[in-house]
Amino acid sequence: MTTQTTSARPAAGPREGAPRRMPAPSTSKVGRPGFVWALPAAVFFTLFAIVPLIMVAVLSFMSWDGISPPEFVGTDNWSRLADDPVMLQSVWLTLLLTALGVVLQTPLSILLGVWAAGYQRNRAVLSVVYFVPLLLSATAVSVLWRALLDPNFGIPASATWLFGDGNLFGEQATAIGVLAFVSTWQFTPFHTLIYQGAARAVPPVLYQAAEIDGAGRYRQFFHITLPQLRTSMITSMILMTVGGLTTFETVLILTQGGPGTDTTISAYYMYDKAFKSFDYGTGSAIALALVVAATVVSLVVVRLSGYDKMRGSTEGVS
Repeated sequence: MTTQTTSARPAAGPREGAPRRMPAPSTSKVGRPGFVWALPAAVFFTLFAIVPLIMVAVLSFMSWDGISPPEFVGTDNWSRLADDPVMLQSVWLTLLLTALGVVLQTPLSILLGVWAAGYQRNRAVLSVVYFVPLLLSATAVSVLWRALLDPNFGIPASATWLFGDGNLFGEQATAIGVLAFVSTWQFTPFHTLIYQGAARAVPPVLYQAAEIDGAGRYRQFFHITLPQLRTSMITSMILMTVGGLTTFETVLILTQGGPGTDTTISAYYMYDKAFKSFDYGTGSAIALALVVAATVVSLVVVRLSGYDKMRGSTEGVS
């Protein structure tokens, strides 16, 4: 009987020169950062936003001249504002300037933003020049245009055939026109930047499909570009509205609420009551009303536009 011996085979191992397999990545998920990471920002926002807002709300029910102790007067400040003709006029002027800002800046911003998103010759140079007003503060812009539109030494004095007596700040209509023009000149580049980024994000395949279907440049603009800019348009209009309701330094430097009270908007009237008449209670009431109005308008625009329900980048494609 022959006994067959079987030699033990060596265990299989990696061949010499074969690439080594990398270990499988860990499937454990990284948790969200804790509240500690947001604590510095939360503390900063509380100290410099929430606390002052609460103090203004409390002060709106007080009578205080900035020196003597505050005295609680209930709703007297609010009652006087409701019957104040200057306050009622300031609300109308604020809404008018806000509407003019939206009407003038929105189409200009869209056209310039879509143009700046292209690849035309000298586009970059022209865009940089056009964005210069965005780098200047509202105070610097107001001082610049106050000098340029000075009735004695500015442009109107040299072009009486166009500006008449040259005093653009002497009548309500021309003064409001100057305020609307200066705001448009300064803030349109900011909103142009928003639309430029949004136009660059439009998928090129949409335009390619439109060209195959025979759609021209104008049809592509109205049926592809504009619907794709819907979310950016809502964001821009909210910023314009809030900015229009709270603008201050432009009126302070250019017109100082004049002639008379013809350009006294609500924010300037707040400054006039608080820092000129030393009626900080009434000034606080106006400030609180502006905060509430800006918040309500923003929420209404978001709600009516459906912005809070939008999910995809191709939301507005029709």
